[in-house]
Amino acid sequence: MGKRKHEYAEKLKEKRSATYYAVLRNCPTSPRKMNQVAALIRGLSVDKALNVLKYNTREAAGRLEKLLKSAINNYEQKTGQPANENLYVKTVKVDSGFQLKRLRTAPQGRAYRIRKRSNHVTLILDIKN
Repeated sequence: MGKRKHEYAEKLKEKRSATYYAVLRNCPTSPRKMNQVAALIRGLSVDKALNVLKYNTREAAGRLEKLLKSAINNYEQKTGQPANENLYVKTVKVDSGFQLKRLRTAPQGRAYRIRKRSNHVTLILDIKN
């Protein structure tokens, strides 16, 4: 690896060690449905966000709750101290993943395309000053 690439990789490594995040890849829920649930917890403290997700009836809420617990656990491992009330959800980014393309039979010998969507979710925590 060249010197410039090595320095850039070291900068990225330092930046990642200072951020507390968790990533969920290839979640079989459409990005729109996941984004609607993610909008509920953006900017909330961790305790409030867990309560919102726990009592939400959508399927995506359960997946996000598990992801949030993972991010909290990552914070506790990196800092060595338990999560407190200053910890909040900084960003929740939902990107579309791969699509399974299927065919549904239609009248008169035709076929309609069904797209079974998936998504990637990145959840970043931060500390309020």
